[in-house]
Amino acid sequence: MSVPELLLEISIVVLAVVSCLTNFSVLLCFTQSGELRSHVPGLFILNLALSNILLTLVNMPTTFLGVATNAEPFGEPLCRAVSSAETFATCNAMLSMAALSVDRWLAVVFPLRYSSRMRYRDALLIVAYCWLHSLAFSLTQLTLGWGAYSHAYASCTAHLGAGKASQVLAYATFTALLHCCSFALCLLVLSFAYLKVWRVARSHCRRIEVITVQTLLLLV
Repeated sequence: MSVPELLLEISIVVLAVVSCLTNFSVLLCFTQSGELRSHVPGLFILNLALSNILLTLVNMPTTFLGVATNAEPFGEPLCRAVSSAETFATCNAMLSMAALSVDRWLAVVFPLRYSSRMRYRDALLIVAYCWLHSLAFSLTQLTLGWGAYSHAYASCTAHLGAGKASQVLAYATFTALLHCCSFALCLLVLSFAYLKVWRVARSHCRRIEVITVQTLLLLV
């Protein structure tokens, strides 16, 4: 075993342990804090933590074994299931972050109307959509068998696999839709929401500076 491979294996183990500890801590806080459970952002944080835990428990062991053995760690059926679970967890985590950013945008930009615009029922519907959206892509991938071991990633992931040259166009369409409806969509939502929050914060800072200057002039 070479030194880079050893360092990579240690890094995977450290990342897995840190991810499990931090995300299980979030779950513990959620179960122990009634105030956190009653607030809308808590649902999005809980959904994000569950997705991260699933991704850690499913993806990290297969990646570690793939790096250690330099080969597919499990059989093809189990590898497909792992890659499908990875797609679900990744999409769900990104959509949860996008929903959390929209929630913070509404809370900062519309503080007086936030409670009417983002209710607990609305948050549950958003979380349900995140699950349905993620399940649609992961089940499609699992049904069509687009999951295999990738030597480039040393893990079971979305991969066309050998002997499926006739499905190149369909797989390319699936990949484009997955990236547009998940990765690109979340990036646009995050950019829009935090740009609005940044503008409001900058406006508040300017007002605070004006008030501070006026107060100093009055004191002088």
